[in-house]
Amino acid sequence: MKKSMKFGIVAAIAAMVAAPLVPSAATAAPAATAATKSGPTSIAYVEVNNDQLANVGRYQLANGANAFDVAIIFAANINWNGSKAVLYNNDKVQATLDAAATQIKPLQAKGIKVSLSILGNHQGAGIANFPTQAAAQDFASQVTATVTKYGLDGVDLDDEYSDYGTNGTPQPNSQSIGWLITALRAQMPSKLLSFYDIGPAASALSSSSSTIGSKLNYAWNPYYGSYSAPSIPGLGKSALSPAAVDIQNTAQSTAVSLAQRTVQDGYGVFMTYNLPGGDKSAYVSAMTQKLYGQAATYH
Repeated sequence: MKKSMKFGIVAAIAAMVAAPLVPSAATAAPAATAATKSGPTSIAYVEVNNDQLANVGRYQLANGANAFDVAIIFAANINWNGSKAVLYNNDKVQATLDAAATQIKPLQAKGIKVSLSILGNHQGAGIANFPTQAAAQDFASQVTATVTKYGLDGVDLDDEYSDYGTNGTPQPNSQSIGWLITALRAQMPSKLLSFYDIGPAASALSSSSSTIGSKLNYAWNPYYGSYSAPSIPGLGKSALSPAAVDIQNTAQSTAVSLAQRTVQDGYGVFMTYNLPGGDKSAYVSAMTQKLYGQAATYH
């Protein structure tokens, strides 16, 4: 090697070592992560017959975190077609699903999960009276198809308004809800499954095996303005909301007390219902102060 070339290489290496490291676009520091909070998972049911689901995403804590973590579309129905249970969406529920680009995806972009509530419709069909495992699996397939089609994050099961026995339908049995939960979990292994703890299905789950209970993500007290933790084998405090708040009908002082008790007792979920349109940040903020130590604002 010529002497001049050797010295040139050495000089170049020295210059490289001495030069400061400037990150390229590929190695630049990552962008700041979304704001987070510490405290119970907060649930917001929205009566989409009256109000817009997207309103859930307008509430933020002082640090920019979401005030609510899960938005639930209330509600799809279980109808009876003369031979089996079928999933039915009224015009307002269907409109919300069809408007996923403005009602659902913006929430998910903020990190808020979106679930679909499912309950009876006075026709005799419900989550507590599937007569066979195959019937429960058939209905679970209908639910899964809807969740997949509209990009939802899960479903909420509610055993109300079924009027069991109507239209010659069977009475509730102790296996139905377990069959349904098992089928839903098998078909949607990564989706949220929550349970509104009411009706014959609640009685069946309270004496079920922990194997069934562990397939649920959450369960909550259905009686607004009260405090009572569901008793479902397989679900611990981190998955339960003993508090139930109807934002339009529960006194703010009661909501505050329930929020404070939830934190003091170490429960992991706080359920609210009936979030209306417009700015209810004074009410929401009163709860979030107790849940997360931060006020909430409406944007």
